[in-house]
Amino acid sequence: MLAISRALRQRLVSAMEEGLDLAEPPDPQLTAASKPEFGDFQANGAMGLARQLQQAPRQIAQTIVDHLDLADLCEPPRIAGPGFINLTLKPEVIARAIAERVGDPRLGVAEAPVRQRVVVDFSSPNIAKEMHVGHLRSTIIGDCLARLLAFRGHDVLRLNHVGDWGTQFGMLITQLKQVAPQALDAADAVDLGDLVAFYRQAKQRFDEDETFRTQSREEVVKLQRGDPFSRRAWALLCSQSRQEFQRIYDRLGVGIEERGESFYNARLTGVVEALDSAGLLVTDDGARCVFPDGSSDKRKQGSALPPVIVQKRDGGFNYAATDLAAIRYRLAGADGGEGDAAERVIYVTDAGQASHFEAVFQVARRAGWITPGQSLEHVPFGLVQGADGRKLKTRAGDTVRLRDLLDQAVQRARADLERRLADEGRQEDEAFIAHVAETVGMAAVKYADLSQNRITDYQFSFDRMLALQGNTAPYLLYAYVRIQGIARRGGALTATAPDPIRLGAAEAFSLARQLLHFDEVLVELERELLPNRLCTYLFELSQTFNRFYDRVPVLKAEEPDRSSRLALCRLSADTLKLGLELLGIGTLDRM
Repeated sequence: MLAISRALRQRLVSAMEEGLDLAEPPDPQLTAASKPEFGDFQANGAMGLARQLQQAPRQIAQTIVDHLDLADLCEPPRIAGPGFINLTLKPEVIARAIAERVGDPRLGVAEAPVRQRVVVDFSSPNIAKEMHVGHLRSTIIGDCLARLLAFRGHDVLRLNHVGDWGTQFGMLITQLKQVAPQALDAADAVDLGDLVAFYRQAKQRFDEDETFRTQSREEVVKLQRGDPFSRRAWALLCSQSRQEFQRIYDRLGVGIEERGESFYNARLTGVVEALDSAGLLVTDDGARCVFPDGSSDKRKQGSALPPVIVQKRDGGFNYAATDLAAIRYRLAGADGGEGDAAERVIYVTDAGQASHFEAVFQVARRAGWITPGQSLEHVPFGLVQGADGRKLKTRAGDTVRLRDLLDQAVQRARADLERRLADEGRQEDEAFIAHVAETVGMAAVKYADLSQNRITDYQFSFDRMLALQGNTAPYLLYAYVRIQGIARRGGALTATAPDPIRLGAAEAFSLARQLLHFDEVLVELERELLPNRLCTYLFELSQTFNRFYDRVPVLKAEEPDRSSRLALCRLSADTLKLGLELLGIGTLDRM
């Protein structure tokens, strides 16, 4: 609908400029109609001009309509209420737009008019720790946004800013030297679960034992100075974690490039020097920091943001310094120098880090690292909660491992499938059952998350997410399966669409209109970075298709109605498939 809405908007602007005495360029306030009975579009611009023109809104609306030429696109405009202009597209305009999309790999969705180099920072687990349910949201939201931006034609760099540096390695290496030295000498000597247990032991000793604490800090210094043994031990620990992370990424179908905190270690001193040269560094209690709001003393000024500590009192660096180094590197390089030359950098992390990113973004801005045409954006998300409304935990009170959560989703999807096959008396082989269970299980977990407004918390429920009814992945997958069933029964979904396409039935018109809104949804998603908007659209499309499928005969219809309805089915399937792919969800021909 974007091309049509743009044409309508331009003609409305022309009519307003021609018929009204305006001091500024007019805004017709063109939106999709709030209800089907109002047509396809609604222009509300007359309302805001009443005071300026000293006229009643309906009179202004009538003047606009008198100068409006839409005969090739719309039925005669109708003025409603205090001054709304309702516009209904002509059937042939809708049919022509549908025909143009059938068979188009992009389904009428144009690439962005201005393409950008975009960095999407997401997932970001910590080495020597298992990925847990908290990493789920960052991973699948980030993957969805990266997919959408790439589809829109942007050059997307997917980055995994893993925690692979710092004090935790000093603790872990010291612990392993004493209790499991083989883990520091050979690959695959211990698995990630064992490393997690060793890390917990090390953390407890670090908190309680001064000698161990000193040894751990000395180990960090060795690591930072490049001690061969420490570096080899560190590399082995990272390798063990990466193997487990990759298994989960492969299962989720997520592609991502690792660039951990260690990548920026050699660049931290440069960050300090750059901030010092810019006159931003302040020494506070021995630490070198920057006050984001420009004040020199947060305690006196009452700033909402605390100082960003760049270098600690002992000369070490923390994650804020690493984040600043990452920002500087990602935004640099446009002149051919070192850096990613990113124009848009998107950070997908939990909402609890909002103030941290606000602070470091402000520091980067004050340092002059962000040039015109570049932006930094934090994409926050809420918690995954249990049925009790609290943070999702195991019965023992531990954080839920992501691997276990995915296993359980597939097991439940398999049980549901086997129960349904038994009820229907169907026999399927093991390969089919395993494939469907894996696809539905992964889809259910992803869709349950993405269909929620990412800013809010949501309650995790296997029963709800695996239901065949409601706004769930199985419901959408089943709508796609129904269309493939038409093909199996002899409907040629790949045949050339008839010219012209005949819509006829009200359900066919409703389906056509819904299909034409796909490009608008994707452009909105690119701007607002809210995947739930795409989920809502796909759910409503599935509902609209199911009504069409139940009420309008397809295979039994006579030509040219049969071919026209098959074309609608094909476009529905293609739209569902592409939309789900952008969510990172695969489809099934049977289930």
